[in-house]
Amino acid sequence: MSETDSALRLLAVHAHPDDESSKGAPMMAKYLAEGHEVMVVSCTDGSRGDIQNPHIVDAPHPRRDMAGARRLEMAAAREILGVDHRWLGFIDSGLPEGDPLPPLPWGSFATLPIEQASAPLVRLMREFRPHVVVAYDENGGYPHPDHIMAHRVAVEAFRAAGQDGAYPDAGAPWAPSKLYYDVSFNPNKVRRIHDALVAAGLTSPYADWIARASENDAEGHRPWTTRHRVTTHVECAEYFEVRDRALLAHATQIDPDGWFFAVPLELRQREWPWEDYALIESAVGFPEEGTTEGDLFAGLR
Repeated sequence: MSETDSALRLLAVHAHPDDESSKGAPMMAKYLAEGHEVMVVSCTDGSRGDIQNPHIVDAPHPRRDMAGARRLEMAAAREILGVDHRWLGFIDSGLPEGDPLPPLPWGSFATLPIEQASAPLVRLMREFRPHVVVAYDENGGYPHPDHIMAHRVAVEAFRAAGQDGAYPDAGAPWAPSKLYYDVSFNPNKVRRIHDALVAAGLTSPYADWIARASENDAEGHRPWTTRHRVTTHVECAEYFEVRDRALLAHATQIDPDGWFFAVPLELRQREWPWEDYALIESAVGFPEEGTTEGDLFAGLR
């Protein structure tokens, strides 16, 4: 592991294989190109995912062994992104459906005690020693049980990794300097791209989302949006194409004709050339109120 002054380390914690490609892939590609070290963690095996791609709905491998198929897809996406990658080894909880919702499968990731689920991530943080950790917000980015659990585990590991006496069997303490939440559903970004599509006479995949943007959930929050102020815009438009190729590597989960690719690349690059994050904890300070930073490693270089 590099200890040079120029090489910084970033750890991105994700729930399932494919999440790393839909959230943060251009940012990670940018930092890798700068010579920094980036590691992706997949908390679960993705075994309870359905085939989302209508072009391969009858493919025999995923129908027989979804976890195995998704391991191969993750290996292909990792090769495209260039990141290091680790599996935490937990079982996908699935997305429960029905009213009332059925209980989650026994022993799946989202059912585990937080200390049990966090221990391998604490160990990994102490081994990799990231300066920056990127995680989901309290809603999991969207309210899948594994995404919410990935948030809880990432926050627990971030806070515990540097504490003497915490998780004593997980290696020597290391305290990451900054914790960010990914803000994939930034309302300003969605509105900007939606308006640009409409102005160009193109169909917007965000029309329904825009129509429901003023609705609140039972707690008074807007669904699909973070409760945290966007503090950081990472300009990485030249790597949006890398994100597209990495997404397509997850063939069971991504429809190449679906909404992920509904916005032309050039329009995305022009209208919103950033990926957005909220700085939650920092040992090196925060941007001033009303300002944003342009670098997840701000204060560490």
